[in-house]
Amino acid sequence: MARDYYEVLGVSRDAGETEIKKAFRRLARELHPDVNQEPDAEDRFKEAAEAYEVLSDAERRRTYDAYGHEGLRSGGFDPGAGFGSIDDIFQAFFGGGGGFGFGGGRRAAAGGDVGIEVEVDLAEVATGARREVTYDVVAPCEHCHGNGAEPGTPITTCERCGGSGELRAVTRTPFGQMVRSAPCDVCGGAGKVPETPCEVCGGGGRTRQSRTSAIEVPAGIEEGQRLRIAGAGHAGEPGAPAGDLYVEVRVAEDERFERDGTDLISTVSIPATEAMLGTTVMVPTLEGEEEIEVVPGTQPGHQYVLKGIGLPRLSGRRRGNQRVILEVVVPANLSEEQRELVERLDETLEDGNLSPRHDGGLFGRVRRAFG
Repeated sequence: MARDYYEVLGVSRDAGETEIKKAFRRLARELHPDVNQEPDAEDRFKEAAEAYEVLSDAERRRTYDAYGHEGLRSGGFDPGAGFGSIDDIFQAFFGGGGGFGFGGGRRAAAGGDVGIEVEVDLAEVATGARREVTYDVVAPCEHCHGNGAEPGTPITTCERCGGSGELRAVTRTPFGQMVRSAPCDVCGGAGKVPETPCEVCGGGGRTRQSRTSAIEVPAGIEEGQRLRIAGAGHAGEPGAPAGDLYVEVRVAEDERFERDGTDLISTVSIPATEAMLGTTVMVPTLEGEEEIEVVPGTQPGHQYVLKGIGLPRLSGRRRGNQRVILEVVVPANLSEEQRELVERLDETLEDGNLSPRHDGGLFGRVRRAFG
């Protein structure tokens, strides 16, 4: 539902023409994309322009005051129908590009961004890594140094646009006459034309090149996070900045570990007999193997914590832990002799041998498995 036009401009219903104009100029200053980066700024600007379009016209204002938005539509008026871009509205209302100090004429286009991927393993996530990456990029021509002219030959002012770099056309809009501009089709917006175009880039001043850069991947990086290297993307037009390089990081899977934030989770399997009698096992870590002592009677799912050998937080120094979960393997396919030994053991078990925390413990589950 459309908002009340007086509310949009922040003026009273008896506001005069001068007050309405000042209110719109104030909103235009606040909502212009050069100073307001909020995602809804353009929609709010067009809403304010629509409100001004109605309230600055005496006849439309009387219709709106009497019948509201529906009255305007039933009378054949379609608010905002002739709107173009914000720059078009600024030119129509304020003329050129001046008035607000946002500059006039065509702006040189900034260079585009480049995206690539690099892969690191978990050990490099723990310590950080350095990668040499090669990618294609549009860069200033090395032969003409980006000016588009064959070295030693002159560059002249474009005759078609007179050096302005743009061509203008006048059209009518709800605001009145609107001046639209487009890049000059001869000089491409540069305002200058080389008499002898560069034989390497054809006068464009830029060529596609292969570039190699060193990328520092910080410790603690997460899968899918991106690194931004400012100015390492495609070159912009003369006077405009280059784009950026975005590096998406992939972390290679390691079948030994599962990542849980800064912690690593791994498992170690031992036979049920070793869990009963106790043993020592070697556990893989990012820094080699570490010995763990399994005390007699350790239950399945028991967790050991190896402190400080997990992963760090991004841009942090302190590392998480490695959690080792014990898997107890119950013997299967027993021979008759083995079965007899287990049955003899089972007959000697007492309540004190069983752990109630594990629903009868390992021996209770073995006994049920054997029927």
